[in-house]
Amino acid sequence: MNTVFRTYLLPGLVFQSVIIGGGYGTGREIAEFFLSHGAVGGLLGLMTTAAVWAVLLALGFEFARLTKGYDYRTFFQALLGPFWRLFEILYVLIALLVLSVLGSAAGHMVAEAFGVPTVIGSLGLLLAIGALAFFGSKAIERIMAWWSLLLYALYAIFFIYVSVTYGDAIATSLGEGARTGGWLLDGVRYAAYNLIAFAAVLFVLPQLKTRREALVSGALAGAISIVPGILVFVAMLARYLQIQEEAVPVVYLLQLLNAVWLTILFQIVLFGTFVETGVGIIHAINERIGAAMKSAGRAFSRRARLAVAVALLATAIFLAEAIGIIDLIASGYGLLSYAFIAIVVLPLLTIGVFKIVTATPSQLEDHRVSRQQN
Repeated sequence: MNTVFRTYLLPGLVFQSVIIGGGYGTGREIAEFFLSHGAVGGLLGLMTTAAVWAVLLALGFEFARLTKGYDYRTFFQALLGPFWRLFEILYVLIALLVLSVLGSAAGHMVAEAFGVPTVIGSLGLLLAIGALAFFGSKAIERIMAWWSLLLYALYAIFFIYVSVTYGDAIATSLGEGARTGGWLLDGVRYAAYNLIAFAAVLFVLPQLKTRREALVSGALAGAISIVPGILVFVAMLARYLQIQEEAVPVVYLLQLLNAVWLTILFQIVLFGTFVETGVGIIHAINERIGAAMKSAGRAFSRRARLAVAVALLATAIFLAEAIGIIDLIASGYGLLSYAFIAIVVLPLLTIGVFKIVTATPSQLEDHRVSRQQN
């Protein structure tokens, strides 16, 4: 049972853990990319995102298995050759953007809950992410898996509570069948920039030993990861027009519910999702540095991992305080999503597919033998 979990479910749970804070946690991204297209258009956009993830993650997991690319440097050297540093530049830019959004959201949430300056919540996020980054892969893997299961349970409770309280308003929004243009493109764009989480999931893929395991695990990851987004989107239909201007729409909905226990519990778990996302993004950078230092015969200490985390988060928090969450999402995500399509999606669908299809028997045999030995 543990093998089945680690092979087919863990990669999807880790992927979902990394995208949740920057993708669903605040609700701001859902409003920006999907709610603007109406009820039906938004749902179609979310389904587009799920399909894109399923295909690209399946291909990406198999490519990682064949090339043993379990850190993003190794993976993209195999995919892009000498141009792999284009991905690294893009990854760092998106990492800073997502961490800035998380810092801004954490600041807003803590400020509204306790009446303190927003920087307090941002600094709390920095400390939590730095502490977890210090302990490395095994601790991160366990926490991400269990926190994801807790998150699914809480999102389901949140969805049911909103549906029971504002079911008529949600039904009215769905019944109107509003659908505006651009949902297909936004579904692809949203899927593209969230593929930053792919780099963060590579460290759990050595468990995949066969092509079937890689393809099924990747497809399942797409389905696993879209569920929280759909729940948040449908809940947001309860206040379809008003919520589009809210900096943190999920907190706005919780305030409308006037359920103190749910608000407190949700905000605790939501803060945890911010930590998960930040840790996953930073851990991918630490794994890349660690692999490079290992190949050079040098060790990458826990203190060095912590220093990288603190430097990235400090920069991101400065950006969050200077710009703000709504402007960060509106101006930053769109352009970087197109760059991700050019540097990651298109090469994976062309070069990646070609290398997967033309994999030599010896490559496949290496993994078959490895599985027997394990």
